[in-house]
Amino acid sequence: MPAKTKTRAATKAPAAEAPQTVLAIKGFDENLACRGFSYAVGQTYTHEGDVVACQSGFHAIEGHPLEVFSYYAPANNRFCLVECGGEIVRETNMNDSKIACAEITIKAEIRLPDLIERAVKYVLDRVTWVNGSFTELERSGVKSDKDGGAATASGYWGAATASGYWGAATASGYQGAATASGDRGAATASGPGGAATASGPGGAATASGRWGAATASGDRGAATASGDRGAATASGDWGAATASGDWGAATASGYQGAATASGDWGAATASGDWGAATASGYRGAATAAGVASTAHTSGIDGKARGIEGAALHLDERDSEGTIIAVWAGIVGRNGIKPMTWYALKNGEPTEIDG
Repeated sequence: MPAKTKTRAATKAPAAEAPQTVLAIKGFDENLACRGFSYAVGQTYTHEGDVVACQSGFHAIEGHPLEVFSYYAPANNRFCLVECGGEIVRETNMNDSKIACAEITIKAEIRLPDLIERAVKYVLDRVTWVNGSFTELERSGVKSDKDGGAATASGYWGAATASGYWGAATASGYQGAATASGDRGAATASGPGGAATASGPGGAATASGRWGAATASGDRGAATASGDRGAATASGDWGAATASGDWGAATASGYQGAATASGDWGAATASGDWGAATASGYRGAATAAGVASTAHTSGIDGKARGIEGAALHLDERDSEGTIIAVWAGIVGRNGIKPMTWYALKNGEPTEIDG
């Protein structure tokens, strides 16, 4: 009889850890390029070599979405949701959530209103709500649901929300968020990187800090971004968006909306029917993308473009700012091409690079 052999139960090998991936926001120029490399939505790219933050690899913002404005201003640039994978290296600066990675997938393009909503959600998801109408604690939030009520948060990453008729919400701390959802409500974010949204009819949203963002989505709403690299969007009918800081972007997408960019290198876009876009700062850019819309550029070295049938108004100024010529025309007539940038040079509309 053969000797018995002792058997040992098979053990399952430990499962390999799933590769780490991070969803983040990445900025690009208007051609969807970054540092000379062109990307496409839906594509995945791999970096060969070392991954070093601020030096090599693919870079994106992991934290507060509006941080991306410190690298790519909202004017004349584009933004995408990306998935970072492979080796991931984080910035050591606590005030910077930029990461570098070895692999990146361009998931989807994000418009400014969506980016601002993401910024608000980012803050609201991370605060601790406290009782009362005022808080100065970091990462804390207060709410007001009474008509004419006020909520104020002054701490770092603070959040204030006002949902009553004529309510007012104010967030004055760094990267704070203020939302007003009632009729004629007012939301103000005055700290750097602050986000303000007013969603009720006649609401007003104001972001006055550097790379702040304001959105007014109700009819006849007003959004104002006065800090450098700020973004203002008005999506309701008859809405008004104003960006007065340098490199600011103002977008009006509702019927008869008005967008104004008065800062240097600012961009104004009117995409709603009968909308109006005005860029009055140095090298400002105005776009008329809605039916029967109009674009006006009045600053030194300004430019404008529009879709077929849109009206363009161009001013030419000398180095001192004196107006020396004006021109107006309709896109699609007399050789003016759709969605092509024009500037007034020697009294003639001249096609220029973006």
